[in-house]
Amino acid sequence: MPIRWYGPANPEDPTYRHFERIVNLTLHTALFAAVNSGLWVVQNLRHPFSHLNWLSLGWLVVLLAHACAVVALRPAPQP
Repeated sequence: MPIRWYGPANPEDPTYRHFERIVNLTLHTALFAAVNSGLWVVQNLRHPFSHLNWLSLGWLVVLLAHACAVVALRPAPQP
């Protein structure tokens, strides 16, 4: 099921902003997975890249920081 926002796109709505952050985190995660796995495949096939471990670890740390920010900025539940 695709991620979908039902209702008007109001940037002032905290729920809409949180949804936007979740979508951005999802895109960041997909880009990380695609680029990182592609680099590891290329390295294993033909081209040794000595700093790939550090690149992957650094990007993973940034991705985890992004996820922590999304969780920390989530809106309070509405009664």
